[in-house]
Amino acid sequence: MSTHKHIDRIALLIILTVLAGVLILFAGMGASGERTGMEKEYETGLFSTDQVHTIEITMDDWEGFLEDCENEEYVMCDVTIDGQTVREVGIRAKGNTSLTQVKNYGNDRYSFKLEFDHYQDGIQYQGLDKLNLNNIIQDNTYMKDYLSYRMMQEFGVDAPLCSYAYITVNGEEWGLYLAVEGVEESFLERNYGDGSGELYKPDSVMSMGDGEVGGDVELPADFDFSHLTPPNGQKAGEDSQTDSAQTQAEQGISQGDIQGTDDWNQEEMPPAMPQGELPEGMEEFDPGQGGGMGGMSSDDVKLIYTDDAFSSYSNIFENAKTAVTDQDKTRLIRSLKTLNEGEDISSVVNVEEVMRYFVVHNFVCNYDSYTGMIVHNYYLYEEDGVLSMIPWDYNLAFGGFLGGSDATSVVNDPIDSPVSSGSTEDRPMVAWIFQEETYTQQYHALYDQFITTYFESGAFETEFDQVSAMIAPYVERDPTKFCTYDEFETGVSTLKAFCQLRAQSIRGQLDGTIPSTTDGQQADDSALVDVSSLSISDMGEGMEGAQAIGGMGPMGGDQGREERQPPGRSDSTQEREASQSEGEKPTEQEEGGIEQGR
Repeated sequence: MSTHKHIDRIALLIILTVLAGVLILFAGMGASGERTGMEKEYETGLFSTDQVHTIEITMDDWEGFLEDCENEEYVMCDVTIDGQTVREVGIRAKGNTSLTQVKNYGNDRYSFKLEFDHYQDGIQYQGLDKLNLNNIIQDNTYMKDYLSYRMMQEFGVDAPLCSYAYITVNGEEWGLYLAVEGVEESFLERNYGDGSGELYKPDSVMSMGDGEVGGDVELPADFDFSHLTPPNGQKAGEDSQTDSAQTQAEQGISQGDIQGTDDWNQEEMPPAMPQGELPEGMEEFDPGQGGGMGGMSSDDVKLIYTDDAFSSYSNIFENAKTAVTDQDKTRLIRSLKTLNEGEDISSVVNVEEVMRYFVVHNFVCNYDSYTGMIVHNYYLYEEDGVLSMIPWDYNLAFGGFLGGSDATSVVNDPIDSPVSSGSTEDRPMVAWIFQEETYTQQYHALYDQFITTYFESGAFETEFDQVSAMIAPYVERDPTKFCTYDEFETGVSTLKAFCQLRAQSIRGQLDGTIPSTTDGQQADDSALVDVSSLSISDMGEGMEGAQAIGGMGPMGGDQGREERQPPGRSDSTQEREASQSEGEKPTEQEEGGIEQGR
């Protein structure tokens, strides 16, 4: 009897051990069987959104660092975040386009990247290895990036965390920035756990150092950016592409040479741009490698399958953020092939996650993206052959990429024609949603959920009002900002109205009272939400505004830089600086109760 009891105990121990193993396994899995991520201290620390955080940067030669910022080389500094100091941190300037733009503005308010582990392996802040500090350029609202990421997060997209941070340098105020989680190792652990897959940042714009994509392509000084905008700010129809390509071929112009213009109805183009010809001033322009202006026509960044050669996807593999092997490359190419074939989509796409991404992405009308003309500003995550999209860089969202666009056409942007330049079929990662009715219905159902739970419930208005009120005193005192405080207030009210009207339009598109495609809206625009009272440019300068000060994103020159007064140097700012020098600092209440880490 005792022998049987002993055997029973052993059997029980074995069963309990197996059950414990199963519980541990499922603890790392989501409801659908997908692995969930690891909790990080910074989720509720640095990236808590109910306060403006403080970041103190201490460096011996700050002026020398600023002079060399365009080199994007790391320099050592000490960083104190909310009173906690991390020593010997790497800092450098960052940004695909803002480096040149900042110089053209005439001040030194660069975006920065902090690498806590750059000089010492294993050093982190609250479990974070990389932190981006965005300078909020071309955004009078201070909220376009923030709001886009928050919408993504609230709707279940694996998006980088963000919060506001007021920066001081060597004890002197520098300005209000947006702190954004780096999409690197800590991000992957937080979202996907230890066994994470491969991460890429596809981009065909010239590559800078340290794996950062970007660079500056200088266009002729007399280049007319109006040629890049479809008439009346509307998307182009797709019926003129064949004729356009034929005309280009007859004149010896390749499709890639003028990508971004040949997709539009050239019969409606301004007289200065005859069919098949390059815009005036661009006849001598050399687009360089990658095809098209800044590589805008590269098929690999569009996630188009070409063949099985690794070299056909150089703009993906050369911008890998994880160490990829030939086996990883082969697996990704195989997934792209299946994606482009349009069959068995669920085997190679994280269907609901990608749909949720495009619901929010299409809501915020970001034309500087995968669905835009340049085709960049996204991360591609692949695990076991399944692809997901990770959002990045939304400072030109809400129609800001072309700041002069007609507000009515942007607010009513058709949710079933999400590609702003070219055809939807040319972007296979979103095209599959509209190629099968079941997927389109699921996409619409998710859109309905998003509009219902975030906008019609009042959640958006509550969060928007709280955040705008929280950051307002910091914007007012910001000594390096790119706009005046009055422009900030106007921008905020415009952004709020834009979002509410956008939600109204999408509700109509879902209900069928407003056409949800480009062709439908061009055939009948009578039901479109009237937004003629709003000005997109009130929310910040877009591509056209950047040209006015000498830079258009990755294609800017130096023309006109002396004609614009440097930001942060208006009379009101000078008065504010003078008052602060006399001891009029913001009260502790304005500081939000945050201790300055000095």
